[in-house]
Amino acid sequence: MSDVRDLIFDFNEDALFADGFDDAIIGIARRINMEPVVAYDLEKCTNILVERDGMEYSDAVEYLEFNAVGAWMGEQTPIFIDTAIIE
Repeated sequence: MSDVRDLIFDFNEDALFADGFDDAIIGIARRINMEPVVAYDLEKCTNILVERDGMEYSDAVEYLEFNAVGAWMGEQTPIFIDTAIIE
């Protein structure tokens, strides 16, 4: 288990993770009356797929939209933040 996962488990031991994307974790997201969840940088996730898996950028975006951003696994579902629009 990575150090970042250990830190997140201190806030929420039931937190769910997107496997293979620990390097894209940017923190935890807090929501009123809910447990904190893992927050990922969507652009970093995309770049991981491009660099690690050799995907084309557009394919990586489509993959993440369908398999991560569009997935609901209950209240512990991680969130994906699009930081590219504010840079």
